Amino acid sequence: MVQALPKSKLVTFEEFAQWKPEEGRYELHDGIIIEMSQPLGGHEEVKGFLTTELAFEYRRLNLPYFIPNQALVKPPDSESGYLPDVLLLNRPNLVNEPLWKKESTVTQGASVTLVIEVVSTNWRVDYLTKVKDYEEIGIPEYWIADYLALGGRRFIGSPKQPTIFIHELIDGEYQVSQFRGDDRIVSPTFPELTLTANLIFQAGV
Repeated sequence: MVQALPKSKLVTFEEFAQWKPEEGRYELHDGIIIEMSQPLGGHEEVKGFLTTELAFEYRRLNLPYFIPNQALVKPPDSESGYLPDVLLLNRPNLVNEPLWKKESTVTQGASVTLVIEVVSTNWRVDYLTKVKDYEEIGIPEYWIADYLALGGRRFIGSPKQPTIFIHELIDGEYQVSQFRGDDRIVSPTFPELTLTANLIFQAGV
């Protein structure tokens, strides 16, 4: 679960960035500061597995990417800031990011190669809010890894099944593919990945 910290008023992103402590995990949702609860062990295993696999792949391909630990993603014209589970950044574009040096925040799709959210109990944020905002930013690839099948039935079926969704930005809109069981993951950024949905899900068992 997420918890809204008591505040007398809505805060701007700038106020949030200045307030945000080094310890703890926080996001800003439309001016409301949200404290993210400690994730489950399985959540961290899936996150760690995907981080390792992607890092191996971009190093193998000698691409100028890296995965930060606490960087924020800020949608345009919004008092929001997200802390993705896995954020793959394109280092050469960071010189164009006005908030990067002082606030470790990116605002441009050209800076974000790929982003992954591992679904927790606040699944609506990953499936609805962040899809809209990441699309608006222009992030070319967005994964939703729902290893516990927590999302709504309209997304993951009935009975619910663990599912990975990959959103690919095409002509400014996300086109979505879903992967379950032994389906091989098809990543537009890393087409040579040899992961299956089950291999990812088993990291969280």
